[in-house]
Amino acid sequence: MKITVKILNETFTVPCKDGSQKIEWLAEETMRRYRKARSLPVDLAGKSPGFQVRRARGDGLLDPDDPIVDVLDDNDFVHVVLSTGCGSGSALVPAGTQSGLHYQEPIEYLSLDGNSLTPADLMQLGKGLYKIKLTDNSLSKVKEARKLLENILTENKVCYGINTGFGKFARTVIPGNKLVELQENLIRSHSAGVGPPLTPERTRMLFALRINVLAKGYSGVSFETLTRMIDAFNASCLPWIPEKGTVGASGDLAPLSHLAQGMLGEGRMWSPKTGWGEAKDVLEAHGLKPVKLGPKEGLALINGTQLITSLGAEALERAEGIARQADIVAALTLDVLKGTTRAFDSDIHAARPHKGQIEVARRFRSLLHSELYPSEISESHRFCDRVQDAYTLRCCPQVHGIVKDTIDFVRGIITTEMNSATDNPMVFPQRHEIISGGNFHGEYPAKALDYLAIGVHELASMSERRIERLCNPSLSELPAFLVEEGGLNSGFMIAHCTAAALVSENKVLTHPSSVDSLSTSAATEDHVSMGGFAARKALQVVEHVEQVLAIELLAACQAMEFLRPLHTTVPLEKVYDLVRNVADPWDKDRFMSPDIDAVTRLLREGEVWGAAKPYLDDFHEREVKELRMGSPTSSYLSNLPLHQLRMGP
Repeated sequence: MKITVKILNETFTVPCKDGSQKIEWLAEETMRRYRKARSLPVDLAGKSPGFQVRRARGDGLLDPDDPIVDVLDDNDFVHVVLSTGCGSGSALVPAGTQSGLHYQEPIEYLSLDGNSLTPADLMQLGKGLYKIKLTDNSLSKVKEARKLLENILTENKVCYGINTGFGKFARTVIPGNKLVELQENLIRSHSAGVGPPLTPERTRMLFALRINVLAKGYSGVSFETLTRMIDAFNASCLPWIPEKGTVGASGDLAPLSHLAQGMLGEGRMWSPKTGWGEAKDVLEAHGLKPVKLGPKEGLALINGTQLITSLGAEALERAEGIARQADIVAALTLDVLKGTTRAFDSDIHAARPHKGQIEVARRFRSLLHSELYPSEISESHRFCDRVQDAYTLRCCPQVHGIVKDTIDFVRGIITTEMNSATDNPMVFPQRHEIISGGNFHGEYPAKALDYLAIGVHELASMSERRIERLCNPSLSELPAFLVEEGGLNSGFMIAHCTAAALVSENKVLTHPSSVDSLSTSAATEDHVSMGGFAARKALQVVEHVEQVLAIELLAACQAMEFLRPLHTTVPLEKVYDLVRNVADPWDKDRFMSPDIDAVTRLLREGEVWGAAKPYLDDFHEREVKELRMGSPTSSYLSNLPLHQLRMGP
């Protein structure tokens, strides 16, 4: 007996003899083979990570105590999913992190210059796909800024944050023999965050983004300190950073202080090599030394909007991914509901030429019935008497289009913020000045991310109404809740309720956090952005949108079962096939959450887009002529009698 097992990014065929071993043995044997293949220590020394074993089809959870032969067949395919729990201990799956098994040290480098980092780059850095290095020009700027700062100290000039206190204590001058203590105290006292830690991916993103900002050369940080930060990032030595505690001005002080605290060798830190431990021990295990802060360096490490912006970059990238896939899901729903394609006529959208609207309508034309990709479903109701469809079908270009334009707008703000100096004070070597300002204020990314949440929420709002149309027999002409033997089976009844619940939650989450402000630091910081919460809830809204669209995609594929043997267009059939690889048709009631989770992963990983994109590209490359097919209820001004017009949906 053999079982195919996928663990992280590798797949193994595991011989199981007669299958009498337990599922737990299968997982541990797969982990042993993974470590051997990766040239990692095979002996786990009693520190086996937590795991779940799930079927590849349907995502069903397997009991680790069950014999393999009782629950699996020969050549079955399963996934080993490693634990991400919050208790410290396991050498492979430390608290709050992805598994050390998952991390493979990259060999390629991404050069940072403080000016050209993109959200997509930052996501790649978060996934651990690149190490980082600075450009020669950035290194020169960093050294010039530090030299100016040291000259000012030599001249005994008073400068905020260098030889004064902070915030309310800005007028308190600190003697020279206390300047290092001043910076260390700043980091320790400001490490006051709460809540669960950032994931390793998000910690890497925050870490990389802070390095990118320091690379601009306006912070006054020393070359030695910046080099030690880069070395720690490249070794994936990641401090414990609670996600809550920032008000978004003066920057993201609490989370960035936790980042800096780890670099001082204090607090907790994790790496794939060591698991969780004291920061100084983790750094030492990698041959690295803690940072020794000089004047102004503590402030340079924590004054900025990098938590808001790094989380915002993830929300942005995921929003873009789900927005373009929402067009595909909606197009499939429209076809199975026997909707009309007339509303996507290019002349309609040229008359209201918003960029996003035109692009979405064009995408619908390439997905739906055409000469290149005919739909048998569409042909089956060519002579129906339907004049027009509900808004959630007909108005997709108008609603999905503004979501796309919103994402484009937010991309501009976030990309600019990622490559901006957000320190205070700022060092200008060419002017021989250090100037206090307010670039740390997070209002720009906060407002943009509130706007992103409002915009992308509409995808779920539209989707939930389309799910209702699919499940409601009076609107769909399909079986109630998309299942046979209704009453005995409930079908998609509660899946629709789940979608409705998520949409309702989003209505609260889209309330802008940036309209709020609470004065802090004894009224010195009397207006703040609340951008940290704007970023966190934007991510939550995007996650809900992914889940709602997963439910719609499952429902639309289920509706296809009742329309067979008819087929939809080739690109939409490819999407159907993709879904059926992870979720079987719904012939009777079963555990539905695994199907929703599996299809959500398809959307999150962009696989639905990947299945359809080659056909969309081919459609546009061929410059397929637009079909303008009428129906008996269409309005025409023509000299031809109705029976001579080409009819269609």
